[in-house]
Amino acid sequence: MSLVTEEIKAKSEVYYGDEMCQIKSKELLGEISMPNGLLPLKDIEECGYHRESGFVWLKQKASYNHKFVKVDRHVIYSTEVTATVEVGKIKKLTGVKVKELLMWLPLHEIVMDEPPTGKITFRAVTGLFRTFPASAFEIEEGVKDVKEENKDQVKETAPTAAPVEVKEV
Repeated sequence: MSLVTEEIKAKSEVYYGDEMCQIKSKELLGEISMPNGLLPLKDIEECGYHRESGFVWLKQKASYNHKFVKVDRHVIYSTEVTATVEVGKIKKLTGVKVKELLMWLPLHEIVMDEPPTGKITFRAVTGLFRTFPASAFEIEEGVKDVKEENKDQVKETAPTAAPVEVKEV
């Protein structure tokens, strides 16, 4: 059963399509002072934000399994992810599970340390929690673009091979 009702949709900012939802989800994470790579979802069909209550939802075509390499953690995002957000906090999180040892645990809350220390804490429904550097969940988009630009420049300026002369002896 979906937590997103027509009544909530009517009072919310709602966006459709993967490209627009990717942009809006990163903007939201920036607004609430969270790392921009926390929601690496694929094929998002719909996202919405009810500013009055802080309720947020993202719907994708299929669940997505992601590995955060810098912290060596696997996370599964279901087809519908919901939460209540405020600056520095994502609460009442649904649709996100993290693999801890041999078990998949549903995440319930994500909190940035206050005062700011550069750490982010993930809490499971069971009460277990882990703290990591927030930088491990940042996407360096500008760096990627520069590398791509340089790659094209290298192709254009690469010297061509000189013709080889073959002489008979």
